[in-house]
Amino acid sequence: MSLIFTLNAGSSSVKFSIYAQGNEPELLLVGQVENMGADAQLVLNSTPKIRRSIGAVDHAGALAAILQAAGAELGRSKVVGVGHRIVHGGTDFTDPVRLDDDVITTLAQLNPLAPLHQPYNLQMVEAARSVFPDAVQVGCFDTAFHHGHPWVNDTFALPRRFYAAGVRRYGFHGLSYDYITGTLATDRPKLRKSKLVVAHLGNGASMCAIRDGRSVGSTMGFTALDGLPMGTRCGQLDPGVILYMLGQGHTPDEIAHILFKESGMKGLSGMTHDMRTLLASDAPEAQQAVDYYVFRIRRELGAMAAILGGLDTLVFCGGIGENAAEIRARVIDGMDFLGLSINTDANAINAEDISAGPTEILVIPTNEELVIARAVAKNLSTDLKRRT
Repeated sequence: MSLIFTLNAGSSSVKFSIYAQGNEPELLLVGQVENMGADAQLVLNSTPKIRRSIGAVDHAGALAAILQAAGAELGRSKVVGVGHRIVHGGTDFTDPVRLDDDVITTLAQLNPLAPLHQPYNLQMVEAARSVFPDAVQVGCFDTAFHHGHPWVNDTFALPRRFYAAGVRRYGFHGLSYDYITGTLATDRPKLRKSKLVVAHLGNGASMCAIRDGRSVGSTMGFTALDGLPMGTRCGQLDPGVILYMLGQGHTPDEIAHILFKESGMKGLSGMTHDMRTLLASDAPEAQQAVDYYVFRIRRELGAMAAILGGLDTLVFCGGIGENAAEIRARVIDGMDFLGLSINTDANAINAEDISAGPTEILVIPTNEELVIARAVAKNLSTDLKRRT
């Protein structure tokens, strides 16, 4: 059997999936290494679910632990392709691409634009190339979905030389949006051409206005900081705040650490970035953090609807979007002017359709790994056709 690996690496975690190669890849195993550092945990979403400590590991060590744990699935099968989530593709990469030395060098230049992800994405590429030297390595880009969005959503009001140098709104979470629009095209084809807003709400969070399956507006911009508040990222921020921080003696590296790792829900609550813990807490700071989170989603929802000239469909996805019924309910409350009304019973059980008004509200679990696996399968198929 020929296998496809997908790898999605962050600074402290590596998500993976193993698929049997085919026109539609067949999922065999999924899991992750989390809390990388002194006491990393390997999680296999098998039956039963397996969790065990693997000690202190880097990204290469995480991959080694994954391969050891997946031995039964691998057997005598051959890994023919490895797909990687690459957060930032810059202006050059608009489609999945094979990852050779030149491509990796170009992508490394984008590390400062996505410091929580890009360097670790590329570290995992190098680890996978070492372990699977004969496999095709394919990069899939979170920014690619937003290429071609309108110029007014692409630019900042800066001197034009900055735009020419690549300072523009790229948008992120494109693999998730790709999956959602593809699922709607298959399962609910009438909705694909609707005025659609997708809210990807997780530790990273963004929203996208989509028309005819294409991005026409996004809450994220030049980096993965902009827009909604996230687990540890600040979201929208007056740039004057950064000037103030510089004037107070903070170094650029210190400011980057604050904005990327100490802000968002963690910074506002002074407790944690975990939405489940915040929702269960009676602490005023936790409640204020959630209040701000909901406020910003509602504000951006109105903006996305304005971009589209109305709203036909709202989709929630991501860990919070798929599972936090209270957040969905609070976002929708009082949004009747957009045709949004929620079915309380359906929302409580995370049903797919939770709408009670004319505007459809859906909860669709996203699957970025499947998008990556499909891209690898397509690349392998194209390569086979060329040889025959």
